[in-house]
Amino acid sequence: MKVIKAHEIDGMEKAYRTALMNSITGYKPLNLLGTVDRDNHTNLCIVSSVFHMGSNPPLLGMVIRPERPHNDTLKNIKMTGEYTLSNVMCDFYKQAHQTSASYESGVSEFNKCGFDKYYQEGFKSPFVRQSSLKIGLRLQEMIDVKLNGTTIVIGRIELIIANDDVIQANGDVDHITAGSAAGSGLDAYFKTVLLDKLAYAKPERTTESIL
Repeated sequence: MKVIKAHEIDGMEKAYRTALMNSITGYKPLNLLGTVDRDNHTNLCIVSSVFHMGSNPPLLGMVIRPERPHNDTLKNIKMTGEYTLSNVMCDFYKQAHQTSASYESGVSEFNKCGFDKYYQEGFKSPFVRQSSLKIGLRLQEMIDVKLNGTTIVIGRIELIIANDDVIQANGDVDHITAGSAAGSGLDAYFKTVLLDKLAYAKPERTTESIL
């Protein structure tokens, strides 16, 4: 059994520590985050930090890295108050990965990485046309984390666009049908398989499969 203590983590070589900390929590959802500025310059980047915050109202949070001169994402969200999330599919994970490259400010990753823009009435920010699940969000709150300079962005889901059969009769999103990929760390991509589906847990009931 390997035991790593805090002082050892602090003393790790940077690349090793970055790889360890980014992959230690396991598989993560992958989305392409679409934004636009007031002059209609579009931006797209892959994110793996989106998390559920509540169903009523429907809120999603995500962690954005510290703002940098060439990073338009946070600036655009502050400017327009909206953004989109489009699922990363197994069909185009390499193009999605390329959006993490440090392109110059004002350069659209849609154009550089081979993605088509999709617009829906009421939303100025672009979605990824190729994605099977698209979410439009309105900014609700930004929380600056002083500890490491990141920002927690909280958005309310205003729009969902899904391919047929992606949303099941009971409301579940079938990410296998959607073709969604999962990620670990900064560079590993995975296909998903269903292990099981279990009944709602209650103290007096034994856990049972409902497949």
